[in-house]
Amino acid sequence: MGEVSEKSSAGALLVGLALFITFEAGAFYGLQYLTSGLGEANQYQAENTIVSNWVKTMVFLVAHLGLVIAAMLVLSNRLPRRYRGQVMGWVYLALVMSFVLLIPLFW
Repeated sequence: MGEVSEKSSAGALLVGLALFITFEAGAFYGLQYLTSGLGEANQYQAENTIVSNWVKTMVFLVAHLGLVIAAMLVLSNRLPRRYRGQVMGWVYLALVMSFVLLIPLFW
């Protein structure tokens, strides 16, 4: 017989959401500090070039992806089995958030 997977409780999902928000906020502010020297501060100048902002964007996305993969590997090894089902959902949400976080990065 197949193994019946146990669903996470509402409390476990809320704790996961709180930890996800904390992770994303920490990752954003850390990567914002890391990439602060890259890119153009004034986006609307007459002869603005896309190259330096492209470098900042790619460094942010690759570093964020690295953080997400590292967090996924650590969590998938450390969490009890009944909570591991949440990990991939939060990883997929973090991948979407990496593109959403580009908006405040350049704002």
